[in-house]
Amino acid sequence: MATKVFMEALSPTMEEGKVLTWHKAEGDTVAEGDILAEVETDKAVMELQARGAGVLRRIMAKEGATVEVGSLVAVIAAPDEEIGEDEGQDDSGRAAERQDDGGRAAERQETTTVSPARSELSAARPKSSPLARRLAAERGIDLGSIQGTGPGGRIIKRDVETAEVVVEAPASAVAAVSDTDFEDVPLSQIRKTIAKRLGQSLGPVPHFFLTAEVDMERAADTRAALNALEQGPRISYNDIIMKVVAIALRQHPACNAWWQDDHIRYFQRVHLGMAVAVEDGLITPVIRDAHLKSLRDIAEESKSLAERARDRKLIPEEYTGATFSVSNLGMFDIDQFTAVINPPEAGIIAVGTIAEKPVALDGDLVVRKRMRLTMSCDHRVIDG
Repeated sequence: MATKVFMEALSPTMEEGKVLTWHKAEGDTVAEGDILAEVETDKAVMELQARGAGVLRRIMAKEGATVEVGSLVAVIAAPDEEIGEDEGQDDSGRAAERQDDGGRAAERQETTTVSPARSELSAARPKSSPLARRLAAERGIDLGSIQGTGPGGRIIKRDVETAEVVVEAPASAVAAVSDTDFEDVPLSQIRKTIAKRLGQSLGPVPHFFLTAEVDMERAADTRAALNALEQGPRISYNDIIMKVVAIALRQHPACNAWWQDDHIRYFQRVHLGMAVAVEDGLITPVIRDAHLKSLRDIAEESKSLAERARDRKLIPEEYTGATFSVSNLGMFDIDQFTAVINPPEAGIIAVGTIAEKPVALDGDLVVRKRMRLTMSCDHRVIDG
C-alpha cells in the first residue's frame, strides 16, 4: 500500500517548511526511518523521515519549494503499484486534506465534474484552490503568472498572498527604470517567524522598561582569575551575566513567569534563553536549570548552543521552554537598548557594553568598569 509523505510539523511552532535537499530521488529504494529530505523550519534545519518502505515513486515538492504543514510532498509505493496520475487526489476528486497543529484544514479543490464546454476553459486555467482564485480576482493578479507550491503544483492561498502584482506602466516610464534598482529577496522561514512573533509581542504585550547601570569591576576581576587557571572553557562576561540573572530570578520568582491568558505560570526552575544572532535573524537557545549550573558549565553549554544555532543544527528541545531571556549587544559597543519580550515569557534583559567611566566613589572621582542593563517587563505579570 502506498505511503503518502506529508510535510510534518518538525518544530512546535512550524506552519510551513522549505525543502532544501532531497536525499532520495524518484526510483530510489526507501526503508522506514530513512532520511528523505532536509527541511528548513522556522528555527532550524530538520530531517524528514520515511514513515513507510518501498520505492520513492513521486516527489511533489521540488527543492526550494515552501509548503504548508500537512501538504503532500512525496509518495512511497511498491515498484509495480498503481498510484494514479495524482496521488494527492482522493476518490471524490478533491485534494487530499490534513490539518496542522492550529486545526486549519488544507484548502479544498473543486470537484472535477464539469460540462464539456467548461472543461476546455479549465484545461487552460492553472490548477488552483477556490480561495486562491477568489483572492487573485480581488487583487487583480493573473493566476498564470504564479508558480503553485501546493500538491501537484496547485496554486494555494499563500502563493497569491506572496505574489507580486505586475502593473503595466507607460513605455516612457519603463524605459526610465533600471532592472537593477532593487532586489526582492524571499523571506526565510526564520525571518517569517521573527516577523510573526514581533507582531504577537510588541503590540499586544504591554511593555515597560527599567534601566540600571552596574559596576563590573569585581566581575572583571573574577573573570580574569578564573581564566588564569586555564581549566575548561574560558569564561565570558555573558556567562557571568547569565549566571547572575539565573540567581536573581530564583530570588524574584515573580519575574520567572509566563503569561497564560487566564492565569500566570510561575516557574520553580530557571530555563534561561540566550539570544543568538544567526545569518538571517535571531534564535534563542535555552540553558536549562541555569541557576544550578556552574560558570564553567554555562560557558561550555552556551558556546555549544551558539555554534549549533548558527549552523541551524538545534533540535526543538534546545530552543523552546525558556522562562526568561537575555540579549547581549555589548560586544558591538552598544551602550544601551531595549529588547522585545518573547511571549509567553514575562521579561527579557538587554545587556549593553562594558566601558570605563568616571564615577563618584566614596566622595572621590574614579574610573570604573560600568555596564547598563535594561529589563523589558510584561506589565500584566510584573507590576510597574
